[in-house]
Amino acid sequence: MKKTFLYLAALATAASATIACDDFLEETVNGQQTLDSYFVTEDEATSYLNGCYNALTFYGWWQIQNFWIMTDMCSDDMWMGNLSQSQGDYYSLAHYQGVGQSNGPLNNYWMHRYKGILSCNVAINRIPNAHFQDTQKQERFIAEAKFLRGYFYFDLVRNFGGVPIVNDFMMPEDVEGITRSSASEVWALVEQDFRDAAAVLPERSQYPSSDLGRATKGAALGYLGKSLVYQEKWQEAATILKQVIDSKQYELMEDFGDVWNVDTNNNKESLFEIQTTFNETYALGNALSVVSANRTEVNDGWAWGLPTSDLEQAFIDEGDYERLRWTIIKTGATEIAGEDDFAELVADQYAAQSNQHSDMIEGTYYISPDVHKSARVSRKLYIPYKKRPSKWSQDFIPLDIRLLRYADILLLYAEACNELGNDSEAQWALNQVRNRVGRDNVTSTGNTLKQAIRTERRLELALEYNRLYDIRRWESIKNPGHKVIAEILGPNGSFVKRNTNVLTADPYEYAATKEPSDKGSTFDESRDLLFPIPLYEIEHSNGSITQNPGWN
Repeated sequence: MKKTFLYLAALATAASATIACDDFLEETVNGQQTLDSYFVTEDEATSYLNGCYNALTFYGWWQIQNFWIMTDMCSDDMWMGNLSQSQGDYYSLAHYQGVGQSNGPLNNYWMHRYKGILSCNVAINRIPNAHFQDTQKQERFIAEAKFLRGYFYFDLVRNFGGVPIVNDFMMPEDVEGITRSSASEVWALVEQDFRDAAAVLPERSQYPSSDLGRATKGAALGYLGKSLVYQEKWQEAATILKQVIDSKQYELMEDFGDVWNVDTNNNKESLFEIQTTFNETYALGNALSVVSANRTEVNDGWAWGLPTSDLEQAFIDEGDYERLRWTIIKTGATEIAGEDDFAELVADQYAAQSNQHSDMIEGTYYISPDVHKSARVSRKLYIPYKKRPSKWSQDFIPLDIRLLRYADILLLYAEACNELGNDSEAQWALNQVRNRVGRDNVTSTGNTLKQAIRTERRLELALEYNRLYDIRRWESIKNPGHKVIAEILGPNGSFVKRNTNVLTADPYEYAATKEPSDKGSTFDESRDLLFPIPLYEIEHSNGSITQNPGWN
């Protein structure tokens, strides 16, 4: 009888016990050990826990990181983008074809989230047996593993709904016949893990610099609050999110451009981010800056996940040019926000590329419309010319990936307060985010305020892998009983209509037919509020794991 992948992931998890670390990022490899002989010392427990953190991206592997990009591709904020290579890995989901059960990025993400969960299960169950001089540190390690497990399940339930719950190191006979738990049961586990972690973890300010990047009390409460918002538990969410705000551990960066600056990793706005460094031996950097970068640059990127003109227009409609320039770079630009060596960059680009592209204009930044759907790239993941590592390659980019930041907390709190009818408090939180970029205070209430909060989330968090989850969960103000995504996508969706009408479509996007402009026209609200369960998981379980509605 076939066994599910979950057991195979467990075997891979056991292998991760061979990893040892001198500190949080610098790693060495020791001899192999089994779980029965491991977790004797504090050093062994430290090594294994660091492996749980590495499970966030498995050493910066682009196949894990590009799933985040794909979620934004499924929204009105991003195109697939790359017109010169096969789009098969993304097309089935990003263009809502209803046949994504074998989608590569989706399958990899599911697989490696469970590997991370199983690693955390081992840590939670075995670290209590290790010998620690400092028992508080031992308890903290267990809390860190619970935080990470909670995060992995949070990712799974918001993408797939109910999933199998595995909370131990399971053998084949234990996994055989496993079924999906309900979404509410998975959310309950997520909540409990974050609550348990928050009860033990130190505040950010209580960590020494050598532990920078580890899970904190604020991160656990922040994700707990976000989980409660996703479930529309408004009062609990508001209470938890206010705890984060009242802790005074986090502040908005004064300059929006510093939020994603490669020189301001772990800044005061960050609650949790994936730690990166340029390290050729261990490949610990992020891949996203390469995966999403310009293909016609001096150091070629891959151009997957390009901003839409619809997103650009959203900034323009709000008069929000400050965040626009730090979010989107467009071909023909005569400057790039934060690029101190623009003249040298474009001169080098012209020298390297002009013989291949007759439409290049000397002195401007060029993103070839022939190979980029929108002729736009993300500024948030852009690395300034002189700050790039000598090896411009996937896994080597030293920009931390910001997963949760204080602006998100403020906007989630504003949303919860608005739902509770506490509009003055919602205005206070919303206006902090607006004022940072010079926008006027919002004084509206009710549904008008609700829409202002939703608009602010799109602009503030653009290209940060929140948009799809927001428009999936928000109920339409104009069409109660339907989700906002159904107003944007589908044959009559605003995004589809805009892009398929030559009078309203962006010229670059309309002409780039290698990625069809009718993206989202086949969206089905009864199917597409969740991703499909990977087909291999269903097959290997002999059908005990069932598919989401609408997916064959």
